[in-house]
Amino acid sequence: MSSVWPLLLLSSLALTIRAIPIERNPKAEEVQPPQEEKLEENQDTGLYYDRYLREVIEVLETDPHFREKLQTANTEDIKSGRLSKELDLVGHHVRTRLDELKRQEVSRLRMLLKAKLDSTNTQSVQMDHVSLLKQFEHLDPHNQNTFEAKDLELLIATATKDLENYDAERHEEFKRYEMMKEHERREYLKSLDQENREREEKRMEEMKEKHRQHPKVNAPGSVAQLREVWQETDGLDPQEFNPKTFFKLHDTNGDGVLDEQELEALFTKELEKVYDPRNEEDDMMEMEEERLRMREHVMKNVDINHDRLVSLDEFLKSTEKKEYNNPKEWETLDDTKPVYTEEELLRFEAELRDKEVELSRRAETLRQEQELLKERGKALEAQKREYQQAVLEMSQRQRNQQAADGPPPAAADGEPFHQEMKKLEEQGNLEIKVAVESEGNVQSHLPAEPPQNLPLHTS
Repeated sequence: MSSVWPLLLLSSLALTIRAIPIERNPKAEEVQPPQEEKLEENQDTGLYYDRYLREVIEVLETDPHFREKLQTANTEDIKSGRLSKELDLVGHHVRTRLDELKRQEVSRLRMLLKAKLDSTNTQSVQMDHVSLLKQFEHLDPHNQNTFEAKDLELLIATATKDLENYDAERHEEFKRYEMMKEHERREYLKSLDQENREREEKRMEEMKEKHRQHPKVNAPGSVAQLREVWQETDGLDPQEFNPKTFFKLHDTNGDGVLDEQELEALFTKELEKVYDPRNEEDDMMEMEEERLRMREHVMKNVDINHDRLVSLDEFLKSTEKKEYNNPKEWETLDDTKPVYTEEELLRFEAELRDKEVELSRRAETLRQEQELLKERGKALEAQKREYQQAVLEMSQRQRNQQAADGPPPAAADGEPFHQEMKKLEEQGNLEIKVAVESEGNVQSHLPAEPPQNLPLHTS
């Protein structure tokens, strides 16, 4: 994704991306803006329309005029929708591709809606797609074929709103993860006898204590934390630390701001003091929550205009604050109170029990349906055997009758009559088999009576 794409100013498209620290040249003089790194294709914002959003961005970036406008646009231009008006000036091939992307997105949403209706057993002869598509705010449901300025405006506004709530959703997801972990711990201990329970509780407490034994964690955004990155990640002399140079080094895509993933990359060294994936006592889900807390702390103290980006001016002003040189000691998740209360845990466990009951009910319903299918299969198989026996008996009677009447006359083509009868029997067997297997009951395969009172044809 291009470094000049200012839509990142409002949507922070790579919220879930973790930028990887880069080995720096130990010489700080004449710092050159680093070349933009190519982001992995599987990066995801977490939005259900993530692919559509990214593809629209990529297509718009191919138009020189729109790209130029993006370079000069500010956050307000993008949020207000004024930039969307520039869509009328893009090239025909760009508009054609955007139209195609929108039709694909509408088709995808229709499939989702149909699947949802089918899953709820809703009896609907015909779906009103226009009405149903209104629940999706990132496109214009009344125009399902072409991508217009309103579609870009809606996409920007929806992504901005959704991503502003994304951090809160991540915290809530982490809370549920922690409650599930505690629930499983308690259930596991309940399953043990007294002696093993005491032994296991002691082992768990030792693991917690081992996890707490780690070096001091510097407050994110403080001079101590930044100097450590300067020295250990960038390989530079800590005595020559320069905030402006530091900013340019870590603006990895060279767009003049530190976005959220570039900020989170700065905390890797601090997180490594507390979390190691090789240690059983260290939980990597907790590490990512810690990373999010650090980024939110820096944004709260540095991001003056609340655009979810840190400009050079904002970064330099933060170095003048008291918190920069004399910060409070950073409290990790181990030092803070649990992210949930006991009441929340009890409600969570009640939800789990309700879900288990519902799953058990569904499993029993499926088991009963399976038994019914088995019984029906047995009945059909019995019917099949009965009709096969009937055919055999009928064939035997025919053969006995033929033996009593003498040799059968030859067929018209010279083939013995009994061979013709054998073919007819085989055909009858096949018809009976198809009828039993497909319908589950006896179907009459006797030929219909010839129509009566047809007009006579004369030559």
